[in-house]
Amino acid sequence: MTKTVHHWIGGKTVEGASGNWGPVTDPATGAVTTRVALASGEEVDSAVASAKAAFETWGTSSLAQRTSILFRFRALLDANRDAIAELITAEHGKVHSDALGEVARGLEIVDLACGITTQLKGELSTQVSNRVDVAAIRQPVGVVAGITPFNFPAMVPMWMFPLAIACGNTFVLKPSEKDPSPSLKIAELLAEAGLPDGVFNVLQGDKVAVDRLLEHPDVSAISFVGSTPIARHIHTTASANGKRVQALGGAKNHMLVLPDADLDAAADAAVSAAYGSAGERCMAISAVVAVGAVGDELVAKIRERAEKIKIGPGDDPTSEMGPLITKAHRDKVASYVHGAADQGADVVLDGTGHTVDGYEDGHWIGLSLLDKVSTDSDAYRDEIFGPVLCVLRADTYEEGLALINASPFGNGTAIFTRDGGAARRFQMEVQAGMVGVNVPIPVPVGYHSFGGWKDSLFGDLHVYGNDGVQFYTRGKVVTTRWPDPSEPHGGVDLGFPRNH
Repeated sequence: MTKTVHHWIGGKTVEGASGNWGPVTDPATGAVTTRVALASGEEVDSAVASAKAAFETWGTSSLAQRTSILFRFRALLDANRDAIAELITAEHGKVHSDALGEVARGLEIVDLACGITTQLKGELSTQVSNRVDVAAIRQPVGVVAGITPFNFPAMVPMWMFPLAIACGNTFVLKPSEKDPSPSLKIAELLAEAGLPDGVFNVLQGDKVAVDRLLEHPDVSAISFVGSTPIARHIHTTASANGKRVQALGGAKNHMLVLPDADLDAAADAAVSAAYGSAGERCMAISAVVAVGAVGDELVAKIRERAEKIKIGPGDDPTSEMGPLITKAHRDKVASYVHGAADQGADVVLDGTGHTVDGYEDGHWIGLSLLDKVSTDSDAYRDEIFGPVLCVLRADTYEEGLALINASPFGNGTAIFTRDGGAARRFQMEVQAGMVGVNVPIPVPVGYHSFGGWKDSLFGDLHVYGNDGVQFYTRGKVVTTRWPDPSEPHGGVDLGFPRNH
């Protein structure tokens, strides 16, 4: 029987009324298991109105009230890790252990939000002039919206809403229509934790819902994670409508391997970073730059490891990689591999014909490894978002660095070397927002901020960490002067001496 996923507005499930529905498939079988309501503009207005009404009291609620609810939510989230992970696997396809890891990384931001009291402390300067004090405080911005991608249906929303609501805002989440169920489970847990109705809302939908959020006069801020073209559109449109925006775009993350690197460690890192979560993550390493004579040996080591990865349904504990999210996406990823040889690459591994016994209709693709890829090939220039790793060759560190810096993307990057001086030069000279030194996927912990440079980020502030707190609050400066109680005035005599 097909499941139906609706909206969450005002603290309860609200059935979709637009008459428009989207299919949700099990990527391992290809079968449609769920239909999801697609919101109309009127339904968006209803969710925003609910959030606006809730902000009247939530925006002035005490920090103690907010954090006590978040602590209860954290406990419930921790107790329901497996249930959320199962929903992720059923609709996204990633293996259960990977889905559990996603929930764990989201929990880091909930932890940060639980300690928001110290993050929201203001500043005070006394006696800037005679009996004049100046205080700087931060206040919530109002109704904020999060538009999140399919590849991390639990973690990316948790990059946003815990900090937003901890800072006193109310939140409208528009998750991906490809895997909508985790967002509703999260909404139920927030309600169970005691979050007041309307503080957190979930709108299922597609472009209709997104466009209405971008123009809605009662939405003050937009957070987005997705592809670069959409991020650019989100930033341009929402900014034109007077909203603050953080829009995280696509990536082509490079791993520079110097001749002195531990090649076994580099190969292990390349395989896990390129093929983990089937390559469907914006921090995946999709381009390895081999410097000097290490290329042939490194490619051989990567191939040896890649051939051992077990591909299968995400609910099979022995599976190390699951299917891609949709058939259309699988076919698009395969097209890059099919065209690679014509554009000069050596196809070391071609995973496009992979199938899994008993799951022949699933969205399967194997691991592909392309060597000696040119910088003008489609497989290198585009964000493939699948298990395809390109290897490029460079004669020197300088050539490899220039290659990386010429990319229009600047999300994450890594260097593998035993030389501290080379690593230090790289972290200072590379044009990317997140850098790993012998760490292939340098996703910052929750109390630092996540975000790239160039076409990987539109807006000034990164997501979560200190930048997240700054994004979800606005500053106010208060200058105060009180007359001294000993001065003559027309009020009550407080008994202070006149001659002090």
